[in-house]
Amino acid sequence: MSDVKKKKLSIVMITHYLDLVWRSVLFLVVLVIWITDMINGKDTLVHQMKEHWVILSVLWLFFAGEMIIRFFPSKIRSPGCQKQFAINYIKTGNTEIHIPDNHATVMVALLWIVLNGVFGALHTLGILNDGFMLLLCCAYSVCDVICILFFCPFQSWFFKNRCCATCRIYNWDYAMMFTPLFFVPGIYTWSLLALSVMLLLKWEVTFYLHPERFSENTNGYLKCSNCTEKLCRHKKQLAPLWKSIDQFTRDRIQLLRHDVKYDNDKEGK
Repeated sequence: MSDVKKKKLSIVMITHYLDLVWRSVLFLVVLVIWITDMINGKDTLVHQMKEHWVILSVLWLFFAGEMIIRFFPSKIRSPGCQKQFAINYIKTGNTEIHIPDNHATVMVALLWIVLNGVFGALHTLGILNDGFMLLLCCAYSVCDVICILFFCPFQSWFFKNRCCATCRIYNWDYAMMFTPLFFVPGIYTWSLLALSVMLLLKWEVTFYLHPERFSENTNGYLKCSNCTEKLCRHKKQLAPLWKSIDQFTRDRIQLLRHDVKYDNDKEGK
């Protein structure tokens, strides 16, 4: 009976899967419209969204609502974003605060600014249109959930943190998601961006005022025993796949180096 219970999805996990489904559908719809526009030599995506203001309003309310919820404690949201609140601070008795390297935080911020700066420059030059920037937001929104459920490059390549619960930049997600909206003026777009930036600033201010809440060494809320998400199940199941891919890559690189060495030796003779 206990094994069955362990396999049940938590409410937090169910919300992640629902997010993945509806964000993927939104991305596909926007992608189809954008490709159709490109084929017809038009840019009607933004115009169509303004015409269908009811749909646009629902989307705005949904994203805005998700962000507003993040400003307050909630049992149905991830521990990764809930650790900032005093109500979720469980003292462990330790006073030494362990936080992932801040240099990695700065590096991620700079890389994200540069990446979207490139897209923004191409948009300013007229190479990319408003529709593409909206499509980029939708792509980011899907990638955001993929990072939570399956594979996170920020975790694996930069922070090396244990899981999402200890993620240093968890509440950066909406600001990163809506960064391209900076280049698409409008009440709907800029209000979403402004709200996401407010969420990020609140997170950062709380981090610098109360770093003890963000460290699993000082906050028992971040311990595995208190986790309501259990994302490690998915990522542990995928671990063999990533190892296989990594091993395949190393083998291919070694084979290519051997071929290059063989060709060089042959040419030398």
